[in-house]
Amino acid sequence: MATLGTRLFTWLNGELVGRDEEGNSYFRQKGGGTVHRDSLRRERRWVIYADGPDEASRVPPEWHAWLHHWSNETPPAEGIARRTWMKDHQHNLSGTGQAYRPPGHTLLGGKRDRATGDYEAWSPE
Repeated sequence: MATLGTRLFTWLNGELVGRDEEGNSYFRQKGGGTVHRDSLRRERRWVIYADGPDEASRVPPEWHAWLHHWSNETPPAEGIARRTWMKDHQHNLSGTGQAYRPPGHTLLGGKRDRATGDYEAWSPE
């Protein structure tokens, strides 16, 4: 949830560029295209998250590229063309019950398979 200051700044200075499928809103500085091409300054871009936590992993890759000036093209409103190898965007699951836990993790019993004999521990001699 954006703070009052962020909402006020956005209302005064922001120009809505688009929204993603989750409802996050993307903005840029009004008149942002006026920065000279030889300038080191870039237009200011930001996101106001829809309901839920303000978590950077909630930004889909195509909007992430726009936010970080990797692309000047905003993603189309209908979304990008999906390819068969593309997976759906997934939020950061760290700290949740769905987070990845490798074999031998303490929350999975703390036991892992025995070494297969191809490992030899280093010891200083």
